[in-house]
This record gives sequence, structure tokens and C-alpha cells, in this order.
Amino acid sequence: MNAPDFDAAFRDGFERLLRWRRDVRRFRPDPVDPALLERLLGLAALAPSVGNCQPWRFVSVAGEAPRAAVRASFLAANAAALAAYEGERARLYAGLKLAGLDEAPVHLAVFADEATGRGHGLGRQTMPEMLRYSVVTAVHTLWLAARAEGLGVGWVSILDPDAVHAALDVPEAWRLVAYLCVGHPVEAHDDPELQRAGWQPREASPVTLLHR
Repeated sequence: MNAPDFDAAFRDGFERLLRWRRDVRRFRPDPVDPALLERLLGLAALAPSVGNCQPWRFVSVAGEAPRAAVRASFLAANAAALAAYEGERARLYAGLKLAGLDEAPVHLAVFADEATGRGHGLGRQTMPEMLRYSVVTAVHTLWLAARAEGLGVGWVSILDPDAVHAALDVPEAWRLVAYLCVGHPVEAHDDPELQRAGWQPREASPVTLLHR
């Protein structure tokens, strides 16, 4: 089988996709086509995984009770985070919109199945965290695929993982990696919202390459 030719136009388009992938917190209430969501999850499953074990487990959170539990966890964790800041940094933090839990039509909890037998342990005897890293690759793949379809994704990390685990009643061996809000963004920007809010600028070239 011949490898596809990713020409200059494709490479330029891919770079634009990377630049326009943003962490979205402001969503329109318009529903997401279930067929499109299914397609995006299929693309996410093309991500690489250690030992080809595919440990990602996606949970659609649509019920009022589990969503309310997740929101309560966010509010508690957010209040605790705010209390850790002082002065101007606290003022800035208090003004940030850090989640789209109330507006996003789709909520996805993404777990790593740490009891999976797939892959037979290959590649994670000395680095078991590779299971969770593999799930992160699936999350990022979903993020890019969603952006290419005009959807936004927001990763909510200000949560108690144990509270989310209990609210969703998932298997004990599943570990929360990401809680995602998905939907149509209110607006599009190619710069991070945290940069626009004055929290943290994005460096032009943050990569440090060391030579040994």
C-alpha cells in the first residue's frame, strides 16, 4: 500500500487547524448531531496507544443528576483554587470563565481503563502511566477532529476525579483523565482565552531542545 501524499495545501491546512484549536468555554446551546459525535469518537479511536491496548473509555454525561454532581464538584474545586491566590492574581482568577458546563450540549467523561488486558502489558511495565498518556492522545485527536467540523471542546480539570467517578458509577479500575464540554462555540479566536484575560501569555516558541 502506498503512503498518501500530504501536499503543501494539506500541511498548511493542518497548521491552521492546530493554531485554531482552542480550549472553548463559551458554547451556543445548539445540539450536536449524534451522527457527527459518533464520527468524532471513531476518529479519536484512531489515536496511538501503548501496546495497541486502546484504553480510552468515553462516557456521555447527559442525565441531570450526574451533570449536577459534576457541576457541584467544579464549584467546590474552583472555590478552593481561588482561595489559594491572593491580590491581583485572585482578582484575575475570579473573573475567568473556566468551564462551559452550563451551556455545552455534550459532556464527555474520558477514562483510562487500568484493568484492561489488551496489549498484554506491552510498554507499560516500567511506565504504567502510559495508559493515561494514551488516553490523552485520543482526547487530543478528538479535539482536532471537532475543530475541523466547526465544534469547540473545553477540557474541565477543576474537578475532584473521585467525585466524578462516583457520580457516573463507572468500573473501579477506570481513572478519570478528562472531562470535556463539546458544542458550537459562541465565538472563534486563534489566541487562548487566558491570554486575552491577562492570566498568562502564550510563548512564541516554548519548546526547549537540549543536546547531550
